[in-house]
This record gives sequence, C-alpha cells and structure tokens, in this order.
Amino acid sequence: MCCSRNYRDTDLQYVEALEILLQGLCGVNKERLRVHEICLKSGPNLGFVASEVRLLCDLEQSEPTWTVKHVGGAMRGAGAEQISVLVRSMVESKASKNVLRLFYALGYKLDHELLRVGITFHFQRGAQITVTVSSVNKMLKLHATDEAVPVTPGIQLVEVTAPATSENYNEVVAAVSSFCEYLAPLLHLSKPGVSTGVVPTAAAAAASLMSDGGGTTL
Repeated sequence: MCCSRNYRDTDLQYVEALEILLQGLCGVNKERLRVHEICLKSGPNLGFVASEVRLLCDLEQSEPTWTVKHVGGAMRGAGAEQISVLVRSMVESKASKNVLRLFYALGYKLDHELLRVGITFHFQRGAQITVTVSSVNKMLKLHATDEAVPVTPGIQLVEVTAPATSENYNEVVAAVSSFCEYLAPLLHLSKPGVSTGVVPTAAAAAASLMSDGGGTTL
C-alpha cells in the first residue's frame, strides 16, 4: 500500500528553490534519479480482466537493476474522501535483466515506455517518506533512452510517497500531509508559462516556511 501526493511545477527556477528547501527539510543528501519505466499490459490469453505491470530499470546504478511494480486501484468510499492523499495498493519485487523477456513469453505486450530523470530524497519523518522531483520523457525509438525527449517541456513532477499497511495508513497519511504543508508555497498546478501564486525565489519560500505559526521548527 502506498500513500502519495502529486504536484507539478512549471519553471526550473522553482525546481531549484524546491531542491534547496527539500535539502533542509529532509536533512539528507539528494540522490540522482534516472529510471527507465516500461509499462506492459496483459494479452487476451491471460484472461478477460486486463492487468498492467511496470518494469523499472534503475540506470543510476553501476549495474542496472530491475524492479517489477504492480499498482492497484485507489482506495474509494467515505474514508478516502476524508483524507488528503491518495491511497492505493502497490507491490514491488526485484527481478533479473531477463524479466522483460519473461513477461513477453507470458503474453504481456508493450504499452508504452518512459524515462524519468531528476532527484530523489529518502528520509524518516513520521513515516519512511520518499520525495522525487523529475521530468517525464518519452522514447522516439524502442528502448532508446539516450534519445528520450520531454513529454511536457518545462514541467517537473513532484511526488511524495510513503509505504503503509491497512493497520497504519492513517498515521502515514497524517505524516505525508504534514510534510506537504511545508512544500505548498512552491508547488501549484499551473499551465506552462502561468506561474500564478508560485513563490519566486528560494529565499522567499524559506522565509514563508519559517514564518508559519511564528517560527515552526523544521
């Protein structure tokens, strides 16, 4: 199970400011992110209900490592409406470099592939939280990661996620929501080129955070 919030930022100037703030808030060094994501969908021989899996290859490792990820549907109902983050089931498993060939043999077909490039932070703050700031790129040729081009130029995707179980997701939701309050001054959903309400500089954003409640301890 995973709790998450997504944002988009429309200017690299604000991405730099966000990076500075995250460095201070998280208290850990950033890590470079470069992940090749392959989305596969099941064929008709695997049943009437379509399924989807994602194969993730971490290209930042000296020896590229593969992960199989299955993301389920979002939690629904009155409980889901009362919380501020998205809760959905998620299963991840490490895999060998032959995993793509295996899924093709099982009857899965390539749906699309992406290259995510950016930075990530891993830290403990009421829950094991991961924050990623990345650009999403598409391949012009099959598996050609070196020729990837931005899907939405100038827009960065910011994701705040944390693992949870059915017993503790309320606590994890609270931790994610609390942390996201510190990021709000820099993150807005805007059209490219329209940055209404975005704090213009890292200094202004930091001042905004520190003045919250007369001096919040970070």
